Amino acid sequence: MQTERANGGGQAERRDLKVIVGAAIIRDGRVLACARSAPPEVAGMWEFPGGKVEPGEAETDALIRECAEELAVRVEIGERVGRNVRMAHGRSVLKVYAARLLGGDQPQALEHEALRWLTADELDSVTWLPADAPIVAALRPLLLNSR
Repeated sequence: MQTERANGGGQAERRDLKVIVGAAIIRDGRVLACARSAPPEVAGMWEFPGGKVEPGEAETDALIRECAEELAVRVEIGERVGRNVRMAHGRSVLKVYAARLLGGDQPQALEHEALRWLTADELDSVTWLPADAPIVAALRPLLLNSR
């Protein structure tokens, strides 16, 4: 994704935004939330699993890879959830996709402090990372419709 901004001389300069993908893994009307273990300033806050899209990698392929690396699960990727969320530092954008587990896979906390399955009513019971928080409102109707 590219954006333009004016530099000090008033000319537009192009810069590439890094794309971060997240998976809203939904099962039986609940979504998987993952507690960060690091870095210290966000440890204990909750997020959707995922990570950086590598150069030349499709967003959905990156999400499948990240879920395998972080949770040891296979997933099928569905529709986008919510809008693009600019990350606080302004150099990347978060895109979250709905996903479902394949073949009875059970997530394991390989890179997270804890995992929780949350219903629509429980979404506010955890402290979400600032970038993930805007996705929560868009997620509620999906959870209510997937029961």
